[in-house]
Order: sequence, then C-alpha cells, then structure tokens
Amino acid sequence: MSIEVIQTKNAPAAVGPYSQGIKAGNTIYVSGQLPINPYTGDLYKGNDIKEETKISLQNIQAILQESGASLKDVVKCTVYIKNMDQFGLINEMYGEFFKDHKPARVCVEVARLPKDANIEIDAIAVM
Repeated sequence: MSIEVIQTKNAPAAVGPYSQGIKAGNTIYVSGQLPINPYTGDLYKGNDIKEETKISLQNIQAILQESGASLKDVVKCTVYIKNMDQFGLINEMYGEFFKDHKPARVCVEVARLPKDANIEIDAIAVM
C-alpha cells in the first residue's frame, strides 16, 4: 500500500509535527482542522461558532480536494467543541456541508483545544 503526505496552501499549515493529511491506499485521513485562515495563519476567534465551524470544514474540504477527494467521500468525522451548548449551531453549519451525504460522526466536549480554539474537526474519507 502506498502512503502519501497531503499538503496544500489552501489549508492552514500544521501547528505541530504532523501532516495536514495522509492518503494510505484509497483512504484519506485529514488531521484536525481549527478555524484558521490558511492564508494569514490567524485563528478566527469571534463569537460565532457557525463561522468557526464553516472555516474548519472549508479547511477539510481543501485538503480533500488536494488529494483528489471531496466531502462526498467522507465516511467519518470527529468534532471537538469547548461548549456543548453550541451543538445546535454547529449542526446547522455542519448540515450545510453534509446535506445528502451524512458520514458517521462523533462530537465531544473538551476542556481545551490547540490555540484555545472553540472547535476542531477531523475526517476520514475513502475514495
């Protein structure tokens, strides 16, 4: 099986010793994406969890596109959030990205995320 590192300038650079994504055979593992602007490196820290969710998912989308995949290939996501009270708002934006195709998902509330972000999302896709 071939293993390929996925790297795109259209998603934020890794904030540690890991890859944006890895393609192993026909499976793509996208590392957790924070709501970081890929062009400035700035973390979005407004009071709008829907916008933060959107940016995280756009970053996932960019990494998938670099590997030749799309959101329709996603089979599982994990969503890490700092405030479970925002679950409904997160779902609203998440649902705009996954309309007809709904991958398996886990959502957990965590005490803290890198860069003190409010949300982080990772994904697994199969082509």
